Amino acid sequence: MTGAFVPGVSPPTVASPRALVFRCRGSEVLVAGTGAEIPLEPAPSDPETHYLGALAGVDCFAAAVGDGEAVDGLELRHLRSLYGVLSDEHWALAGRAVQLVEWERTHRFCGVCGAPTEPCPGERARRCSACDHLAFPRLSPAVIMLVRRGRELLLARGRRVTEPIYSCVAGFVDPGESLEEAVVREVREEVGIEIADVRYFGSQSWPFPHSLMIGFTASWAGGEITIEEEELVDAGWFPPEALPELPAPLSIARRLIDSALT
Repeated sequence: MTGAFVPGVSPPTVASPRALVFRCRGSEVLVAGTGAEIPLEPAPSDPETHYLGALAGVDCFAAAVGDGEAVDGLELRHLRSLYGVLSDEHWALAGRAVQLVEWERTHRFCGVCGAPTEPCPGERARRCSACDHLAFPRLSPAVIMLVRRGRELLLARGRRVTEPIYSCVAGFVDPGESLEEAVVREVREEVGIEIADVRYFGSQSWPFPHSLMIGFTASWAGGEITIEEEELVDAGWFPPEALPELPAPLSIARRLIDSALT
C-alpha cells in the first residue's frame, strides 16, 4: 500500500471499511506471516487507541498489546528487524505507533499530582483527571554530526554499542541550548576537538525509544582527538578507502557518511 500519508489525531466520522492497526509492546510490533505484514482489520473503537491518520485512504491506528493478550497466528517483531521488510511507509508508521503506545503506558498518572490521566479528545495529549495538567508525547532532540578534515571523516565507536561499528558523534540537546551549540559542545566533550562551518543536513525520527535525530556536517578547526572514555571505545580520522564497519542504512548516521562519499 503506497500513497500520501495524511496525519491526524481524531478518526474521521466515516471511517474506511478496513484499517491498518499497528499493535505494539515496547519496541515490538505485531505482524502477520513471513512477509511481516500489518493486518487489516475493522477500525478499533477503544478510546485508548491512537488514531495516526490515513495512508492512501486507509485509516491507521496504534494500539497496545497486553502482556497476556493472545496473538495467535501473529508474531511480535522488534522494530529494527522490520526495516527493509515492511514498506517505508509502514515502517515509519510503526515507529510512530511504538512511541505513542509507550508514551501512553508511562503517562497513566499525572506527574504533578499523581491522579489518573485520561485521553484528551482532539489533542495528542493526556489530561489529569484532578488538576487538568496536560502531558504531551515525549520527544528527545539529539544532534548527530559528521566532521570532516580534508578527505577524512571523524568516526567513533560507542561504548554501549556491542557490534564493532563506527558512526558519527551524537548526543542529546541540553535545556537552553541551540542545536548548533549542542553540536559544538558534543564534539568537544566526546573527542576533544574544535569544529567550524556547522551546517544543517537533515532529520530523522528515531523511535528507540523517542528521539528526533537532527543531522549536521562540520569541518575540523583544530585540536587532537582525545576520547571521552565513559562514552567511547575509540575514535579516529578515516579516509574513504579505509572505512571501518558502518551503521545500517536505516540511520541518518549512514546517510551522513554516504553523502560525504558521493
